[in-house]
Amino acid sequence: MSVTGGYDLVGLLAGSVRRAHGESVSQLAHALQCAARARHDRADDELVVAALLHDVGHLVQSGGESPRHHHGSEGAAFVRPFVPPRVSWLVDHHVVAKRYLCTVDPRYVDGLSPASRRSYLAQGARLSLDEQLGLETHPWFGDALRVRRWDDAAKVPGENCEPLIEYAPLLERYFGPQRWPAAPGIDGRP
Repeated sequence: MSVTGGYDLVGLLAGSVRRAHGESVSQLAHALQCAARARHDRADDELVVAALLHDVGHLVQSGGESPRHHHGSEGAAFVRPFVPPRVSWLVDHHVVAKRYLCTVDPRYVDGLSPASRRSYLAQGARLSLDEQLGLETHPWFGDALRVRRWDDAAKVPGENCEPLIEYAPLLERYFGPQRWPAAPGIDGRP
């Protein structure tokens, strides 16, 4: 799935229109909602790309979820050759950020979708104090929490968002020229 000088990321995302991974929206709709929230909050380009691609691991994942091996780590490994280190770190750590938020505020678990609650348990649930401190002292910790909160809010069936083609300059900056198929969610068609 490569295009000249990069990877056909748009093709991968276009294939996710019918995949929901237990959520009430498709992977593509979820990605677009998350990125829209990042843009609304005036996030920088790297943070917008991390929000857009935070769950790409679901599309390339070869195994189940566990504390050490999850869709965040698989997604980070997938995007790492193409994006700045901050983006791949955020893709990886949006999973740990969920565990952090649920550890420091046990009520946070109640706001998770049923699918996210199930993965929270499989991913190790509460963090140890050492894990908490390790995350809190990382320079991108605050960004990981932002991606996590956008992720949890980006599961609204029927929400209108800009299509993927609106992110063309960002995606092509990192993944090279893309093919833009005429498809819902990709090029603005309903």
